[in-house]
Amino acid sequence: MRLLVVEDDKDLNRQISAALVEAGYAVDRAYDGEEGWFLGDTESYDAVVLDLGLPKKDGITVLGEWRRAGRTMPVLILTARDRWSDKVQGFDVGADDYVAKPFHIEEILARLRALLRRATGHATSELVCGPVRLDTRASRVFVDSNPVKLTSHEYRLLSYLMHHAGRVVSRSELVEHLYDQDFDRDSNTIEVFIGRLRRKLGIDVIKTVRGLGYVVAEPEGAAGKSGGASDRHDAR
Repeated sequence: MRLLVVEDDKDLNRQISAALVEAGYAVDRAYDGEEGWFLGDTESYDAVVLDLGLPKKDGITVLGEWRRAGRTMPVLILTARDRWSDKVQGFDVGADDYVAKPFHIEEILARLRALLRRATGHATSELVCGPVRLDTRASRVFVDSNPVKLTSHEYRLLSYLMHHAGRVVSRSELVEHLYDQDFDRDSNTIEVFIGRLRRKLGIDVIKTVRGLGYVVAEPEGAAGKSGGASDRHDAR
């Protein structure tokens, strides 16, 4: 999953971005409204964290222009605690949720997880496909209740495919949604990570659709049982 953080307070921007990277997301950053608008208008993001009090172009204007241009990615707005009118205006122009400053980073993470789940049609924080279970809260993966240790890139790839389970995802879409703008994007690396994931999972849930891309689908005869909390280990 690839996210954009638009916040002019550089320390806060770095803090939010670092927490998101640690949680397994690819993150781009912008420090003013013009840069944020441009990135959101030209790049593919799964969600955006948008401050409303931005220089050059305020967050309400940025969000309104995105929505009028047909940009549908979920947007979590940041607003000052006493500016209730900003919250109302933000929802009216297309915000999906808000967090009032000051806030705990854990709340940002939880609200983004909820937005990403809703955007892809999932009701809970655990994504299940056959015997494979992905815990989005802890960035952990299990197969038949056994923990599977993944690198950050492997986890990010599996997470995106499982969020879009049942849909064929092209290599170009994966490249756009898995790497930040500074990453040396090469679609051939997707094949490498797919191969690694298949070996580590040890079960055929990632299928190649020739000429189109990849799809996560439940293997025939899979029980799809979940493991217990005592089995959890970090997947990154």
